[in-house]
Amino acid sequence: MSLPFVWPVLLWGLLLVPLLVAGYARLQRRPSPHPVAFPNAPLLAAAMARGGRIRRHLPAALYLIAITVLLVALARPVAPLPVPSNKVTVVLSMDISRSMLAQDVAPSRIDAAKTAAQEFVRVLPPGLKVGLVTFSSYATLIVPPTADHARVRDAIDLLSTEFATAIGDGLLEAVWALPGRARPSDPFNPPPTPGLSLPSATVVLLSDGQSNRGILPHDAARIAREQQVKVYTVGVGTPEGTFLNLGGRSIWVRLDEETLREMAEITGGSYYRTTSAAALRQAYRHLGRVIGWESRPTEVTNLTAGAAGVLLMSALLLSFLTVRRVA
Repeated sequence: MSLPFVWPVLLWGLLLVPLLVAGYARLQRRPSPHPVAFPNAPLLAAAMARGGRIRRHLPAALYLIAITVLLVALARPVAPLPVPSNKVTVVLSMDISRSMLAQDVAPSRIDAAKTAAQEFVRVLPPGLKVGLVTFSSYATLIVPPTADHARVRDAIDLLSTEFATAIGDGLLEAVWALPGRARPSDPFNPPPTPGLSLPSATVVLLSDGQSNRGILPHDAARIAREQQVKVYTVGVGTPEGTFLNLGGRSIWVRLDEETLREMAEITGGSYYRTTSAAALRQAYRHLGRVIGWESRPTEVTNLTAGAAGVLLMSALLLSFLTVRRVA
């Protein structure tokens, strides 16, 4: 699809390009009025072979491309570029159940999750509001959505583990903390919001286990969808599971990927599986680049003119090197 332009009428200047091409081709066909500088014909043929026909025309080709790009720049092109947006509010909902102490993700699931979550908050655009919810046997709003990202990072650093895993409650607590979403008297059966346009909002939910408390996760995801909230889920650990020693007892802890993937699909979000600290940081960095940015038409005249300048300088340098080699 062609780019829009602020001054599209100046694109008529591109008609000069085929005229320049035709002029260059005519000059190449015209016989030289000067005598041959190399009386040794075999030596001349060898020199031409070394230069090659393509190499001989490359400076002119770069010059013509530079002129074309410069003419496009004069028309002031506009392209959709990602720019920071403060329209979206984000709430991190983090699992702090005791299974997060498992060390199959070094140094432990909880420590890797805290580091990755802090990096996620750090790459969000300044001014974007972000909040923090934790869940174990119950869900708690730790930091309401705020533009003070340092406050959220400090709160993440202080997290510690508790018992049980209430994934659905963790999601709903995050939903009710978002702007425009009022906590209903019956949190499990909120009234529908037909025809209402609610503020843009996103929940990033991380868990490593299986929900065993509170509302069912898929029911919470349907409520989030009705509240126009997109949910991205991050699973830390492995579906095969691992043993965790708690109080002298060996407990098998396993990642429930099916539930997390279903929650994301219901709300139009995405699921990220992470089996290492590096993969967890990569998932959060990707989410940081996706959330809080929007595509906005932006004039790219400077970029286009800069590209034309680089092409022109390359043409001049290549022409100089070619002439020097022949001489």
